[in-house]
Amino acid sequence: MSQGHWLSISIARQVLELRKAERCLGAWPVSTAAAGAGECNGSGQTPRGWHRIRLGIGAGAPLRSVFVGRRATGQTCSPELMAANPGRDWILTRILWLTGAESGRNRGGDVDTLRRLIYIHGTSDEDRLGEPVSAGCIRMGNADICSLFPKCYPGMPVLISEDSSCSGH
Repeated sequence: MSQGHWLSISIARQVLELRKAERCLGAWPVSTAAAGAGECNGSGQTPRGWHRIRLGIGAGAPLRSVFVGRRATGQTCSPELMAANPGRDWILTRILWLTGAESGRNRGGDVDTLRRLIYIHGTSDEDRLGEPVSAGCIRMGNADICSLFPKCYPGMPVLISEDSSCSGH
């Protein structure tokens, strides 16, 4: 994917768009934080503003692969595994780890997106996409994150906004 591509995430619309300049190349439903938007460490909120993809994790992993501490466990998420771990916030399939790009807003101190471990990742709650129910990350459908992942690269800009419009680059 060449320079000029970026991701736009609308908290209001619960949509992630892959964009080139002002043109939308693809859109997927997401789930942002149940606690709303905010940048503070420990808030459980989705951070706003400009970010960059720090790292993509999980290339080639099977659909619904379970990740813990950004490492594949070798497990595949199943109803039995979910029943044995009730209430767990599953990180599945692929991870796009975000870092803040705005010093003092989402980078550094108590508002550091990277240290907060904010990701775009696959989820076990695919039936809840379109609703703000995450613990702070941006959740996507597993097939959707597989489709998006190869189009992303380290350093790619990501805008997370509360606006209903996804443009803004």
